[in-house]
Amino acid sequence: MSETEPGTGAVAVAEKEERPPRETSGARILGAVEAVLFSSPRPVREKDLGELLDATPAAVSEALSMLGTRTDGEDRGIRLEKVAGGWRFVTRPEFDGLLRRFHEVTERSRLSLAALETLAIIAYRQPITLPEIQEIRGVNSSSVLKTLFEKKLITTAGKKAVVGSPFFYRTTPDFLMRFGLNELDELPRPEDLDADLASTLEAREIAAPTAAAPSIHVEVETGEDALDDADAPGPEPDAEV
Repeated sequence: MSETEPGTGAVAVAEKEERPPRETSGARILGAVEAVLFSSPRPVREKDLGELLDATPAAVSEALSMLGTRTDGEDRGIRLEKVAGGWRFVTRPEFDGLLRRFHEVTERSRLSLAALETLAIIAYRQPITLPEIQEIRGVNSSSVLKTLFEKKLITTAGKKAVVGSPFFYRTTPDFLMRFGLNELDELPRPEDLDADLASTLEAREIAAPTAAAPSIHVEVETGEDALDDADAPGPEPDAEV
């Protein structure tokens, strides 16, 4: 049996007994949860809220449910959203134009078509290396990969144990935030996308059987980001980004 200093065990027991119990009422921490989420620039996890407020998981969940109910009305300008594993307040999409005028935002931060294509490959096939991405796309993708890095949408995830040791790439929490996803499992499955597109085209054909097949318009970014790659085959770079 190990020996302990006299009185040490008694002091530890006394401190444990003196510590107040964790908060169990969501109503009593409702204001604090709202203040934390309102002031945070990034989503806050329920676990972190519980530790900060010394509250039980059930109390945090109850407070979040109450906040969600309060901001769910159509007359509210904000709503509660669970994204990237945490919670945050966001403005409603119908006020996008109004807020852009107020904040004098004249340009949108868009991804080029090449960036969207590469990001989709990484999202569905991660972790994946640059040579594997280029094999799928059929073009040199090093410059578009750099753009995705600069926008913090992807990051490295170790190296592949093959000759040259290329980096693996994966998406980041910023990717989930940008696309409004809580986790990667929420990404639509390819077969679901095919079924949705087929049903949409069928509905349009029924509505206008003599009309030509609808064209798909993709709004791509102009300027520097639009030149991510020239969509022309090229040699693979010697070094990773």
